[in-house]
Order: sequence, then C-alpha cells, then structure tokens
Amino acid sequence: MTQVLRKLITFDEFVAKYPDNTGQRYELYDGVVVEMPQPTGDHEEIVVFLSTKLTLEYSRLSLPYGIPKTVLVKPLENESAYSPDMLLLNLPNLVNEPLWKKESTVTQAASISLVIKVVSTNWRDDYLKKYADYEEMGIPEYWIVDYAALGGREFIGKPKQPTILVCCLEEGEYRISKFRGDDCIQSPTFPQFNLTAEQIFSAGTVS
Repeated sequence: MTQVLRKLITFDEFVAKYPDNTGQRYELYDGVVVEMPQPTGDHEEIVVFLSTKLTLEYSRLSLPYGIPKTVLVKPLENESAYSPDMLLLNLPNLVNEPLWKKESTVTQAASISLVIKVVSTNWRDDYLKKYADYEEMGIPEYWIVDYAALGGREFIGKPKQPTILVCCLEEGEYRISKFRGDDCIQSPTFPQFNLTAEQIFSAGTVS
C-alpha cells in the first residue's frame, strides 16, 4: 500500500530532499510526501512496450516529441508533484518551462502531449486526484492503463476487467473512452496508432 510520510512540505523542499539515498520513489500530494510502491515486472513490461511503440510512432511522423526517463509534473495551483510512468514531452516548449533546467519539472500543458499511468495498488490517486489535476492543468491526453483491473467498478465495470481509459480534453473537461480486449486504442495524439488493449495488456507478446 501507499505509505504517507512526515509533515506538509513545499515543492521546493520536496525537490531539494527527494529522491533520497534509499532508492525509493516519491511523489508530493498537496504537501504530503508519498512513497510509491515498487512496480511489478508486468507493470514495467507494459511501460517498456508502450514507450517503444510510441517512440516509433512519433519518429515515423517526425514529431518533436521525447519520452524522458525521469520527470516531474507540477500543477501550478497546489504543492503537488507527480512522476508519471510515461510522459510524452513536446520538446520545443521546454524553453518556456522555468523549472526544467534545474529540476526536470514541467508545469505547462503545452509541454505535455500525453501522460500515461499504469495502475498500481494506489489506483484511487490515478483515477481521482491525478485525473483532476491533469484536467485542470489542461493536459490534452491522459491514459489510465489498468491491466490488473484494480480500479473501482464505476471505472472498469462489474465484474471488473482490464481496461484502458483514454481521457481527452474537450472544452476544458476530459471525455473518457474505455478500451478492452480487441478494442483498438483511439488516440487524438496518434490517430493512426494501431494497437489493441489486449496487445498492451500482454506487453507485446501479441504481434
């Protein structure tokens, strides 16, 4: 389970102290430092698979994107900082990011083309808090990849089943499309992206 640590701190205090020498991963939720659970192998295989496929797609289209190894997303309106499983950066806008050079942090929706979260045990944060903050920031596209069907039934159905939620910003609010099994993912960022939900859940074992 997610473990909450210590007292409220500011973003500046957070980036000055973390990561520490324990090797743990942390995020900041409204001033509260949260230790993130260690990802499973299945989780990481999906991240690697999606990173590879998306890199091939934006390279094919000659788009000025990149997928960094480590980056923080900071909503401007609160003392939070998130470390997505995958973040597709719009590289030309990084010159406008005041925190990028020193802290590898982005705060502007213009810098973020797509955020992907592969769901872990702290699923409520992905479906609720991060969803709300990314929507408020104006991030155009947010994927919630719930390969283990951990989320609430209102999100992934009853009985629960592995689901990918693609949240697309329309008039300031996310419109959610759900994909399962042989459904082909529909992405506004990559309209020709030819992958099914099951291919992603299988972490590339289906060609």
